[in-house]
Amino acid sequence: MAHYVPPKQGKLSQLFDVVVLMALTFGALYIPMFMGLAGGVKSVPEGAGQTWEAMGQNATQIAQYNALGFTDPAAISNIINARYDYSFSITALLVMVVIIVAYYVLMLKFSETEYREVIAEKFDK
Repeated sequence: MAHYVPPKQGKLSQLFDVVVLMALTFGALYIPMFMGLAGGVKSVPEGAGQTWEAMGQNATQIAQYNALGFTDPAAISNIINARYDYSFSITALLVMVVIIVAYYVLMLKFSETEYREVIAEKFDK
């Protein structure tokens, strides 16, 4: 049986593949951020405390904030009092499920086609 030799890919095709993969990688990482979908939305409740005691900070915590340069409690109250919004959209969830299932089906079809080509190339005479 002959040793399998895969088809050669040109340098320009390799460069194109690398550029496309890098664009897809950076797109997957940055597009959600630009669309405002990355991370949790933080909100500060109305009437949040403006003193260390109202924010529930003890003496050790106050000393640490002072060591970091935050001596005015009003300047850091938004950071301490911020709460995450854990709500989500059912529509966005369903769209994501459809995208993942479509990607899975697409990869199965491409893999099957490629697998059949390799088998035909290796074993058909």
